[in-house]
Amino acid sequence: MHIGIDVGGTNTDAVLMDGRRTLAGVKHSTSADVTSGIVRALEVLHDAHPFRGDQIVAVMIGTTHFINALVQAKDLAPTAALRLGLPATKALPPMVDWPEVLLKAIGARTYLAHGGYEYDGRPISPLDPQELREHAADMKAHGIRSVAISSVFSPVNHDLEVTAAGIVASELGPDVAISLSHEIGRIGLLERENATIINASLRELASRIVDGLAAAVRAKGIAAPIFLSQNDGTLMDEDYVRRYPVATFASGPTNSMRGAALTSGLDMCAVVDVGGTTTDVGLLVNGFPRETTAEVKVAGIRTNFRMPDVLSLGIGGGSIVDTETGEVGPASVGYRLTEEALVFGGSTLTATDIAVAAGTASIGDPAKVAHIDRQFAEKVLARIADRIAEAVDRMRTSPDPIPVVAVGGGSILLPAELPMSLGVHRPENFAVANAIGASIAQVGGEIDKVYAVTPGQREETLDAVRAEAIDKAIAAGAAPRSVTIVDFDEVPIPYLPGNATRIRVKAVGDLAMEDPR
Repeated sequence: MHIGIDVGGTNTDAVLMDGRRTLAGVKHSTSADVTSGIVRALEVLHDAHPFRGDQIVAVMIGTTHFINALVQAKDLAPTAALRLGLPATKALPPMVDWPEVLLKAIGARTYLAHGGYEYDGRPISPLDPQELREHAADMKAHGIRSVAISSVFSPVNHDLEVTAAGIVASELGPDVAISLSHEIGRIGLLERENATIINASLRELASRIVDGLAAAVRAKGIAAPIFLSQNDGTLMDEDYVRRYPVATFASGPTNSMRGAALTSGLDMCAVVDVGGTTTDVGLLVNGFPRETTAEVKVAGIRTNFRMPDVLSLGIGGGSIVDTETGEVGPASVGYRLTEEALVFGGSTLTATDIAVAAGTASIGDPAKVAHIDRQFAEKVLARIADRIAEAVDRMRTSPDPIPVVAVGGGSILLPAELPMSLGVHRPENFAVANAIGASIAQVGGEIDKVYAVTPGQREETLDAVRAEAIDKAIAAGAAPRSVTIVDFDEVPIPYLPGNATRIRVKAVGDLAMEDPR
């Protein structure tokens, strides 16, 4: 058996799985410190379906720890950004477009140094080791504990980033974490650099969070390995999370979509995940979330790392409803729903109260919302349905009808059919689909590089890239026989010499799980 856990802003969901069969699924309020909420969720799960610690072969967790830390500007490490590109790139220094609150939170220090490459691989200027040592000395004097290194066109050639990291590490010592942009982002200097700085600022927190999650799981007598969900629907082990915490940012919506694929049996559909605070709308393609091709803003910062194409609305079961206008959200009572909603004896009118008043949900004490006008409640639910239908319409790429799968505890707010003739499927275990998605997540390997394709050897080059992606997935822990290519993209790049082509290949496979006994 294995356990899937998803930590949301309102609820922490947990499921006990036997292969792809759900044995038990539970919800528990997310605690302010998150970790104790996981402990309690495991206790409730054990009560629902008793198990021994040695019967669990793996624990998969999707968490909001890191995105919350960035949004709230809390628990971020003093971070420096070192860019290799002089004499070019001086016009826009690192973090030029960052919100002031985040600049203060990480004690931002920025440095420009020689190095970098042109788009065709020619060097802009050679590295200056002495210049890097001087920058590192200044970082040390200002108490920097994490460094983000980015180089112009490092996806074409990342040698200078690796060399610079070695020089900086020799000056700052082994305790300073170093993040390299070619390992995190894609082509686009500022966006890739921003993603790397975010990652660097979260490195210290990542170690604490991983230790805390491990302690929470071990406290229940479970010795199995722990994996965390990442943005593309695959898993990463504890060591990977410590190095790349930014890869967890969109794991919540991704887990919900993967869970929707399993519970509904559909691998091409729109998924509407209604939680306690937000509604996330995305598309499933071949059972995996469609990835965004545009830049993604995170906490007001432009980035370009792997993220699902998700449209978020401020609508959820805990959303506060205006008693005069009937407008819903974006403010929410969040994890305090069971304390503040009217049906639970609170004093705040929430979307959950509206669903109970309209007779579409049976939660809490209906007598406490008997005073709400039924016509008003139905009008509010109709407005919610309109907004979500509009979001689905914006996400789809064809005018053809598309099935809609509703998951998440807040999906009780949705009718059986949305406007625009969008039929709604609400599968079994829909309320814990996010935890199910975490539990069935696979292990992936992705290659995204620019290659010089020799005339007449295109197929050989593509086969080699596919094999590299498969090997990467196996090295990450995938069972070799289960690995398949799920995404492939080949884009010739004009104006570059040598038939330059950007090739992106993604391979995934089932986690090779062994009985810890």
